[in-house]
Amino acid sequence: MKEIIKKAEILLDALPYIKNFSGKTFVIKYGGAAQTKDELKESFARDVVLLSYIGIRTVIVHGGGPRISATMEKMGKKPEFVNGQRVTDQETMDIVEMVLGGLINKEIVSLINRHGGKAAGLSGKDGNLIHARKKMIKKVTEETGVSEIIDLGLVGEVTSINPGIIESLDREGFVPVIAPIGVGPAGETLNINADFVAAAVAAALKAEKLILLTDVAGLLDKEGAILSTLRKSQISKLIKDGTISGGMLPKVSSCLSVLENGVSKTHIVDGRIPHCLLLEIFTKEGIGTEIIL
Repeated sequence: MKEIIKKAEILLDALPYIKNFSGKTFVIKYGGAAQTKDELKESFARDVVLLSYIGIRTVIVHGGGPRISATMEKMGKKPEFVNGQRVTDQETMDIVEMVLGGLINKEIVSLINRHGGKAAGLSGKDGNLIHARKKMIKKVTEETGVSEIIDLGLVGEVTSINPGIIESLDREGFVPVIAPIGVGPAGETLNINADFVAAAVAAALKAEKLILLTDVAGLLDKEGAILSTLRKSQISKLIKDGTISGGMLPKVSSCLSVLENGVSKTHIVDGRIPHCLLLEIFTKEGIGTEIIL
């Protein structure tokens, strides 16, 4: 009987959050281990379905880098990266579109639907959702120390989001699942970083939350403890002293950009933990790092 009562108490603890967030929009960037391990895939899908049933509107943007690289290698093409970004020629773009827009996107849609939800898969081409332009990066050559412009090929950055198709799906109770593929000014297909797409979608929708699933516990201090809450004013110091570095830099940049564009809160959450979404959203303590203004 005590265990049954404890379950009731857990539900009651979640009630204020359910009341507060019902009718609000959450944008979730889905990637990492949560996207590759079967038990975590199931956990994620069930979390999304639960959020939908209690009135929280969810929009999912997914990545798929490891699957893309594995598929390229099977097809005899070696992946190439510059500053952590995939060099994307036309053949690579065809593979990216096949893996992201086909295999991964439809797998996520199928999982959510199998658990009782209503999901619909999209890429940035659908409904002119993601407008983009080619992204050029600067790289300092070791020999000369001179900065040079690197052309990554069909790699893009978001210029604008047309949320009409997302809003139409939302009115019908669907969960949009978005592959981060955009359309350039000449109609060319562009490969875009999923973190940045999620941030752009969250800003366009004026979402309540942007949640980034990662393969780490959150932002950690020098001793390895989780920084549970950070304000924008603290970020610069943590970047300068190296506390925030590497792959966390674009995630933090995404969080800051959406906070400046009307999103209330952002979260960096460990996607390796089952039901990480529920634990972060419906408990006072949370399990990751929230970044606020």
